[in-house]
This record gives sequence, C-alpha cells and structure tokens, in this order.
Amino acid sequence: MALRMKAFPDPSHNHEDCIADAVKVAHDICARRNVRLTPLRQRVFELVWASHKPVGAYDILAVLQTERGGAAPPTVYRALEFLLENALIHRIESSNSFVGCAKPGTDHAFQFLICRSCGRVAEVSDARLDDAISTTAAEAGFTVQRRTIELGGICKDCKSQGKG
Repeated sequence: MALRMKAFPDPSHNHEDCIADAVKVAHDICARRNVRLTPLRQRVFELVWASHKPVGAYDILAVLQTERGGAAPPTVYRALEFLLENALIHRIESSNSFVGCAKPGTDHAFQFLICRSCGRVAEVSDARLDDAISTTAAEAGFTVQRRTIELGGICKDCKSQGKG
C-alpha cells in the first residue's frame, strides 16, 4: 500500500497527517505479517517520519533519552533494523540516515532526490531506470542484490527561493 504523497510535499502541508497515515499503514503491514510494531518501534518510526528530512540513529537516540531516560544505541538500532526489514523505512547510504518509505511493505525500485539546500528527501520510482539497470547488469552477468540511487540537487521550493 503506497502512501499518498508528492515527491516533495508543499512546505505548508499538514505533516501530522503524513505521520498518522504512515503509522496506520505500518500497523496494517505488521498485522498482515504477524509481527509487532511495539510502542518503541512505533516511536522510532514516528521520529523517522517527523519530517521529510533524513534522521540519524543518534538523533533518534537523543529524543528517546529525553522522553524515556535509559534508551541506549542498541535499542534504537534494533528498532531501525526491524523497520528496515519490514520495508517501512529506507536508509540513505550517503549520510547513514533514515527516511520513511512511500511504498511501505513492498520490495520496489526507488531513487532518492536529496535537496542539498533544505535537506528534504523525496522517494521517487522510475521503472525505466530500474529496467535499464537490470538489463545492463544481466548483460554483464551480474545479479543486483541491492539498488540504492541517491541524487543530490536542489528542490523546486529552494530553487524558487533562490537557494542554490
């Protein structure tokens, strides 16, 4: 089930709706898979979805320590691992950070558009690009096991404001 969202949502959109929709979808996916979205996992998930900018594990840890006291790095990493394994979030390789998944619960081709000005990340999916990669890899006798494409640039909002 894909969440209803534009690549780069309008800055004035109601982000609380994004989070609420994402949490509902995550609960549905976990229920179908018979896995538990525990309160801690859900809170980590909410913190990843707190903006359209990637968030690092230690940023999440800092919030949890403020909220819950004794949170430790392994706790955060276990929650993030669960969310990654269940295709609820993505890892941004270049910054070792995390963003919510626009098409949660599915194995899908995606690319990230990362704004170097405001830091927002958009998940887009272009089947033509994925097909080209698959064809080129197959011709080389190569089996693609992980595909993460990150493109850095300037989003339309920053561009219209003369940033970058």
